[in-house]
Amino acid sequence: MTSPAALDPAYELTTERDRIDVARVHRLLLDHAYWAAGRSREQQEAIVAASRNYGLLERGTGQQVGYARIVTDGVTFAWLADVVVDPAHRSRGLGAALVDGILADLEPLGVKRVLLKASPEGAPLYVRTGFEALEDPEAWMVRRRH
Repeated sequence: MTSPAALDPAYELTTERDRIDVARVHRLLLDHAYWAAGRSREQQEAIVAASRNYGLLERGTGQQVGYARIVTDGVTFAWLADVVVDPAHRSRGLGAALVDGILADLEPLGVKRVLLKASPEGAPLYVRTGFEALEDPEAWMVRRRH
């Protein structure tokens, strides 16, 4: 694990729900996140309402350029999901700063496990922040709605 990534001063990280641009998040996910394909705006609004949200905003314009969320019980378990950065703002360390900011925000809770499903291109970012492969992945199960 490396030291936390510094956030470029041209950007800010917010956890304030009223500063999360749900329409922009929805568009970023539909355009740049294969796992969100087919997600409706209504579903995105419900997701934001039920999650701890993290927005990356460009200071000069206030435009949302990144997003991620946490689903958690606040004690034992958290799931990091929907990490996305606008391609026009990539290669500035924003993804790393976003994940580091989220982990720092969770630290006071003492959450024992933070899980995520990483894409092959995203995995190196998460390894850098201390994520590792599950020790016993065959013990995990999923129930899908058909």
